[in-house]
Amino acid sequence: MIDRIRRFYPFSPAVFVLLNIFSPETVFASGGGEGSSLLTSISASILAATVFAYLANLIRQPLILAYVLAGVVIGPQCGLGIIRSESDIQTISEIGLILLLFIIGLELDLKKLKESGKSLIVTGVSQFLLCLAMGLGFFLLLGVTLGGSGPTTYTIFGITVRGGPYDLLYLGACLSMSSTAIVVKLLYDKFELDTLAGRITLGVLVFQDLWAIILLGVQPNLANPKVLLILLSFAKGGLLVLISFLISKYLLKIIFRQIANLPELVLVASLGWCFFVCAIANLFGLSVEMGALIAGISISTFPYNLDIISKIISIRDFFVTLFFVGLGMMIPNPMNNPGLLLICLAAAVFLIATRFLSVFPVLYALGNGHRVSLLSAINLSQLSEFALVITAIGIKSEYGHVGPDTLSIIIFVFVITSIISTYMIQFSHSLQKTLSGALSLVGIRDIQNAPKEAAAEAYKEIAILGFYRTASSLVREILDRKQDMKDKIVVVDYNPTVHQKLKALGVKVYYGDISNMETLHHARIEGARVVVSTIPDSILVGTSNLKLIRQMRRLCPHARVVVTAENIKSALEMYNEGADYVIIPRVITAVNFLPVLETLVTGKGPDLKSEEMKRLKDRGDEVVLI
Repeated sequence: MIDRIRRFYPFSPAVFVLLNIFSPETVFASGGGEGSSLLTSISASILAATVFAYLANLIRQPLILAYVLAGVVIGPQCGLGIIRSESDIQTISEIGLILLLFIIGLELDLKKLKESGKSLIVTGVSQFLLCLAMGLGFFLLLGVTLGGSGPTTYTIFGITVRGGPYDLLYLGACLSMSSTAIVVKLLYDKFELDTLAGRITLGVLVFQDLWAIILLGVQPNLANPKVLLILLSFAKGGLLVLISFLISKYLLKIIFRQIANLPELVLVASLGWCFFVCAIANLFGLSVEMGALIAGISISTFPYNLDIISKIISIRDFFVTLFFVGLGMMIPNPMNNPGLLLICLAAAVFLIATRFLSVFPVLYALGNGHRVSLLSAINLSQLSEFALVITAIGIKSEYGHVGPDTLSIIIFVFVITSIISTYMIQFSHSLQKTLSGALSLVGIRDIQNAPKEAAAEAYKEIAILGFYRTASSLVREILDRKQDMKDKIVVVDYNPTVHQKLKALGVKVYYGDISNMETLHHARIEGARVVVSTIPDSILVGTSNLKLIRQMRRLCPHARVVVTAENIKSALEMYNEGADYVIIPRVITAVNFLPVLETLVTGKGPDLKSEEMKRLKDRGDEVVLI
């Protein structure tokens, strides 16, 4: 392909430079070393991802699809062959998955999962088993065989498929799992991870990860399953959880309390903890992805977890982008076996159908109503990246469980369902309403008074962004004079001392950076009626009151926004930007001091000194002395 371009554009300097930089001869020249190859592969992948993501954004298409297409174009299977060493990108993308699962663990509030109750537990257990049973029956009817001692062939829709002795089990099991990377990424973008449907979806994905661990434990002994080896795997997993939680409780909590005022150190320590637990998991023969999940869960109760999440997200997105680009490079050329695409399309449609057949009836029967039941099924309508890993292991020569066409089917189904489910999740609410109407027409009525989303119950009416002197005095006034308002406020601040003292006083508080939209979302700011920023721009770091106004208009468009300005010009600019009220401290001080000054000048009126001393003594200390 590159030689062909050289012939058409022999005198173009730009083309000459690009082709010599990214040509396989240059990229993979032995003299450059493996580090040079890896660096060039990453550079080409990010450049391609940027270009395609920009184009996708112009036509309002999901970025995940742009990343996959970028991998197809620069990969060796269907594209230009700019990158041939797929192992380079797979190594980096694995780090992305580790960070993704670490963040999932940080997000995984066990109390909230417990509040989801039997809906989560029953669905998490039954979904995989129901999908597995349906998958085995479906592929058995299509003609996929089970058993034998080596490579085999069978016919589906008149198409000859090169398989192995355990294709039926692999296809049935792999099509029962959904993609954590895709689901979490899309639900993050939609701010729906913390809804009831989002929590059930996440819970089902966690159960699927547990099923995947079981499969990985059974896989080496599939021809001759050994119960003791399987039990040993479970014992190792339990030991890893115990070690992680003990270290977290008795050592990490002390360390994090000491370094809480150093955000960079908090980030480094968090990543160090993540990879430390991953290393132990690998030592135990468990998946490093599960180690990352356990590492996140073990520190999810720390007050600093939101701040950790906000800092890791950018790193995670970089590596996850490479994961999807690497996926695109793995897609086989469909022209090598066009008939195989028909089987893949049928399997993809079947997978989506099984999600509705295994998830909706269970959740509906447990009293969750159309909305939660359908949204959970929609969210899970794709194939898992775990399926690629499991099948890739199964095709190795030492196992020989599946044939090459089976791996191609799994890859194509992953791609097809990733594309379809991306749009399904993107427009999930419209799709849910349509499906709900269709269900009502056939007699499956929505349940009256279905459980409300827990997120709505936790909304606070007043959100205070940042806790400095003015906010400290304001909260003290509320506690002293307006006790009924205490349960209506939520505070978001970076100071761990603020977190401890407000929590002790019974005030809802979140530790995190108010300039980060993720932090504000997790603090449930979108449900507030009034949002207040009492910190002037000269003290704010990483944001400004103008930026906060714009963020609030996006995050909670119906809320009244109160911000702080240091001069009249800035205040007018903030009003024009959409602020409902602007605090100008010096103006408020002057307005309130004028009657005092008048009393002091005339000598008429109450004894201001005695009254003020009594009021201050009755008031006591501020919430935080600063």
